[in-house]
Amino acid sequence: MSSPTRPAPGTISVTRRLEFDAGHRIPDHRSQCRNMHGHRYVLEVTLEGQVIDAPGASDNGMVMDFSDIKAIANEHLVGHWDHAFLVYAGDAAVRGFLDSLPGHKTVVLDRIPTVENLARIAFDILRPHYHRQFGGDLRLARVRLYETPNCWADCEG
Repeated sequence: MSSPTRPAPGTISVTRRLEFDAGHRIPDHRSQCRNMHGHRYVLEVTLEGQVIDAPGASDNGMVMDFSDIKAIANEHLVGHWDHAFLVYAGDAAVRGFLDSLPGHKTVVLDRIPTVENLARIAFDILRPHYHRQFGGDLRLARVRLYETPNCWADCEG
């Protein structure tokens, strides 16, 4: 059995939490989730890296400034998903309905928008956008997406 990947010695992890509202439905679900509904999603972005040692720099002593973590997540994910309906490309009936609403904010996904799939999509979208300005390693370690306060999915890389 392989052991889990461990961060390099001295690696620190930092997490930024963001919230957004979005609608979705799980077309084949046996219960209420097959209906169109919405959630107050909570996104946690966890980065791992070395603490920046750059005297005089704004982010000296940090892995990455929390405001930069937030700005990147907002630009590449949250701003697109907030107050949108997240719909599976194969959900033709709902897509037709949403397309009939002028100016409706719809995000068409290649997978059914379960919290598990949304966490994977979010990770894949965000991964390339976190990088170190001052050298060294910085990586997106985990995206945790809460669908409700008691239900979430983690995607780790």
